[in-house]
Amino acid sequence: MVQRAWFSPAVLLLVIAGGAIGVAVRAVIVVPLGDVANPLVVPVVTLAVNLLGAFTLGVIVGRLDDHHPRLRAFLGTGVMGGFTTYSAFAVQSVTVSSASPLIGLLLIAVSLFGGLVAAVTGLGVGRGPTRRPGAESPESAE
Repeated sequence: MVQRAWFSPAVLLLVIAGGAIGVAVRAVIVVPLGDVANPLVVPVVTLAVNLLGAFTLGVIVGRLDDHHPRLRAFLGTGVMGGFTTYSAFAVQSVTVSSASPLIGLLLIAVSLFGGLVAAVTGLGVGRGPTRRPGAESPESAE
């Protein structure tokens, strides 16, 4: 059995490049909203970005599985890791909760449960109707 190296400079560069792309896309969406008068706009947009990211990461992981590790590292860890943001979610949850506890709890609940549903849905879409967890892949059926 051949053991893979745990560190690859090429994969690291792919993740860094993907992360830069993901952060730039998120910034294009969120930064212009910083001056909006309604204080809930940025947290709601962050929620939408994180839900979209969870879904998209699910599709990437489901579609690529272990067949294209470099592409998966670039798109999944890099682009989607940079696009989504746990730290902004955490800070915005505290900020919103201190101003309005009910809305803060709702934001937290939708973020957590919505993210799980989005990820599961994305995995299902990525795997398609023939590739379910534990099912034999078409390639290995031969």
